[in-house]
Amino acid sequence: MLSVDSSLDPLLKRPFSIYRWLGPDFQILYRIVGKGTDILSRRKPDDILEVIGPLGKGFPVPKSTDKIILVAGGLGIAPLFSLAEKLKKIKPLLFYGARTKEELLCIDELKSLGIEPVIATDDGTLGYKGVITDIFKKFLTQNSKLKTQNYLYACGPEPMLKALTLLAKEHGLKGSMALEQNMACGLGTCLGCVVNTKDGYKRVCKEGPVFKIEDIVWENRSFQKKS
Repeated sequence: MLSVDSSLDPLLKRPFSIYRWLGPDFQILYRIVGKGTDILSRRKPDDILEVIGPLGKGFPVPKSTDKIILVAGGLGIAPLFSLAEKLKKIKPLLFYGARTKEELLCIDELKSLGIEPVIATDDGTLGYKGVITDIFKKFLTQNSKLKTQNYLYACGPEPMLKALTLLAKEHGLKGSMALEQNMACGLGTCLGCVVNTKDGYKRVCKEGPVFKIEDIVWENRSFQKKS
């Protein structure tokens, strides 16, 4: 949870995934979407921002026998890049989608890890034209013999995660996904980021943001395409 300014406007901190650890330092990725991130974009070296974290629960460590697949949508690449760095020796497969090529990040950094991402953009400006879940579905269909050995990690917008949940169920995949959710406190006290699971409502900031794919109850959530 990161403050963007020392003033009281905006009052609340913003939740961010850790993109990269660099010794005692860390990096985050963000997109300017409102007042808070606009202020953040104007911070300069030596500005002091308050940080609370790391918070919540991260991705579970995969079994050595698993074939790892990462699926990222938009800024969902942030936590998955950190995971990819840890798993680079086993060369995970990475599927990465965004609306346009301008919204694709860290491509060169991924390649430096020895990972050649499968890319899709909604407008076809880079990689396949279409949504990344359609490309991933074709991969599962063509590689049905491998699916029982695969473990899936994902992060991205809710419609993508919902589609991946259905694909995982259909193809017998196990996995974990990090949810992107608005948060007020980040400490589990305000209950503003709860999601429905098979075991009742859970706090994304406390019990999450990573949950088992099969545990999320998407049927009780609404999905609206953003304009």
